[in-house]
Amino acid sequence: MLLSTLGLLGGLVLLIILTVRGVNLLIAAPICALLVALMSGMPLYTDNGSYYFQTYMSGFAGFVSSWYLMFLTGSLFGKMMEGTGSANSIAKYIIKHIGMKHAALAIVLACAILTYGGVSVFIVAFAVYPMALSLFREADLPRRFIPGALAFGSVTFTMTSAGSPEIQNWIPTKYLGTTPYAGWQVSLIVALVMACFGYWWLNRMLAKAKAQGEKFEERPLDPAFHENDSLPNPILSLVPLVIVVVTSALLHKSMHTNALVIALVLGSLSSYLLNLKRVKDLGELINTGVSGSLLAIGNTAAVVGFGAIAKETPAFESAVQLVTQIPGNELIGAAVAVSLIAGLTGSASGGQSIALPLLAPHYTDLGVDPDQLHRVVAISSGAIDSLPHNGYVVTTVRAICRESHADAYGAVGALTVIVPLIGLTIAIILFTLGL
Repeated sequence: MLLSTLGLLGGLVLLIILTVRGVNLLIAAPICALLVALMSGMPLYTDNGSYYFQTYMSGFAGFVSSWYLMFLTGSLFGKMMEGTGSANSIAKYIIKHIGMKHAALAIVLACAILTYGGVSVFIVAFAVYPMALSLFREADLPRRFIPGALAFGSVTFTMTSAGSPEIQNWIPTKYLGTTPYAGWQVSLIVALVMACFGYWWLNRMLAKAKAQGEKFEERPLDPAFHENDSLPNPILSLVPLVIVVVTSALLHKSMHTNALVIALVLGSLSSYLLNLKRVKDLGELINTGVSGSLLAIGNTAAVVGFGAIAKETPAFESAVQLVTQIPGNELIGAAVAVSLIAGLTGSASGGQSIALPLLAPHYTDLGVDPDQLHRVVAISSGAIDSLPHNGYVVTTVRAICRESHADAYGAVGALTVIVPLIGLTIAIILFTLGL
């Protein structure tokens, strides 16, 4: 058991170190998973086949199978908004009407609206990044903070709040018999605190970087737009985004994740049709979008494969049993359990899916209010899960924004780990006080 524990922790730490150092995840993740497997005594081969390879690739392929179309259509939509000039048009309109000081706010709000509208957090990053790039260019802000702004608006005060259509808010309903609006009064207070404090912190980081002389830096792969370029009408440029949100919301209950695929296709088509004369090379736009989606889903799936190996180790099973039996305040015990499991797997939904089958009957039998447990589990799943190896973090930082973890993760970690932990603490205190 000691070797398995050392292997699990060592593999996780090594994966984080390699990720921060910029090592290709398609290489780093399976190597770290192999280390975990070997130190846990997991056989590479069994009579029924290659156990390690089969387990790793089941996690990898399962993620690709479930999310490929969403990554593909999301990347195409983002690229279409960028290539038609729509993102740049929206950015200039925002800068003109609310000022450069609020460029970061515009990005956070755009992500929040899309996330709460039912668009997957992965796809939100694809969709908003072109606009974020234009806004940061116009406001001359350091681009390494774009991943932090995108993540803050997507995976903090919206993803785990009452009423959110994101899966992280829906998984508890299956095990606790609650609704997505469970604990909405406390959830509203927590969301407001997280949003205000996180935005203040983001602005403070940006101001500090600017004071140190950091500016926006153009890169060869950035879309080339100049002041004399003719841009589409900003109101018409918003139409594709509205189509995505409305279509996704209307079809969500009947078609689930397929609703978002259809919504993104319609959004891409509308962006193209509204800007026929502006698209000079449709084939190039599509090829770039497809390439971006493959890189993004490959990086994320590689980390999911690591999580699949980690879940099969004796150390992981013992850790789950241990953290689900923490004495004292039951809500604190549940929060610690979900947080640690989400951190080990690098997945908020994964942490919930593993912990809730054990937590739900255990704590409800002790008399814990299901609504309170639902909200604490949801919020806690969206904190420590955002370590450097998290699939969303890797995709947003490396594949979409093309930044390094060394440059971008400081802001991402502050806004998606520390801020949610503060929100979680407030939620537990309020529930304990009987609110």
